Amino acid sequence: MRRPFAAALLAALLAAGVAGCGGSSPAPATPRPTPAVDDTTSGIDALFLAMMVAHTAQTLEIVDVGLDRVTDTEVRILISAVRATETDELATMRGWLREAGPSAAAAAARHDHTGHSDAAAGLARLRAAPAADADRVLLDVLAAHQRTAAALARAQVTAGTSARVRDLAARIERSRTAEVALMATLHPTPRR
Repeated sequence: MRRPFAAALLAALLAAGVAGCGGSSPAPATPRPTPAVDDTTSGIDALFLAMMVAHTAQTLEIVDVGLDRVTDTEVRILISAVRATETDELATMRGWLREAGPSAAAAAARHDHTGHSDAAAGLARLRAAPAADADRVLLDVLAAHQRTAAALARAQVTAGTSARVRDLAARIERSRTAEVALMATLHPTPRR
């Protein structure tokens, strides 16, 4: 018997350690060693935050267009959960960038973000999709976008210096990977 979708979504998000409400992830069962670096935001951390702020803003734009277009209940529940989680993460990342100071934010802003995402093409594809295909196209576009977010986050876990930014990156990698896996199980029925 198939588990109800909402329960599967909740289980996936909880397993990924994502709380969408600003809460922190539960403490691990075994203590992790304390990182040897301090928690100041380095240039690489600020760059990651700036890239993820831009990427997350694109995700929210995709989700907003999707909420106007999709009809499948499970797809709608998923993108509503994505919207809640990423709205919270966006506020956190913007706050950390402000805390890092103007030089870190300016250095991150100078980075050319071209090529990190195909959100513009995906949004155009979603907007142009016939109503009968909107659910499927949204899943294709969002899955590709979330795979990119997971890859960016995975790189930050390795390269970052700030423990809190690395922790956020690890949570982003887990949640986006779980979302992509969940999207692969959805098979919306096309509208006729």
